[in-house]
Amino acid sequence: MTMTKMATVLIVEDALSELKLMSHYLQEEGFCVIGAATGSEGLDKAIAQQPDVIVTDVVMPGISGFELCRKLKRTPETQTVPIVICSSKKQDIDRLWGMRQGADAYLTKPYTRDELIQVVKTVLA
Repeated sequence: MTMTKMATVLIVEDALSELKLMSHYLQEEGFCVIGAATGSEGLDKAIAQQPDVIVTDVVMPGISGFELCRKLKRTPETQTVPIVICSSKKQDIDRLWGMRQGADAYLTKPYTRDELIQVVKTVLA
């Protein structure tokens, strides 16, 4: 897949180490990365900066990743942006619920670098 412009990925993750790791993997692959530590910051940055894809954690202070998905899908500026939920919640019900909230993909932690890159490229395609 050739990208004429570097795709921008917004990562919404309250664990700084996790945010840094994801950013590193994606930047190595040539993506432009924006980080947000909370769901509400993520929503603001998504509207302001129009990323090509959003990767969000589920369990965060304030609004959860599931709630963030719903808000993004209800906001005209962000309703078409693909969302990847990245969570340590591995149950089928969590995955199903995430998809019902508007997520385009669900990645469980721990994930590999390749899994992260692959899921982001898949939702961008």
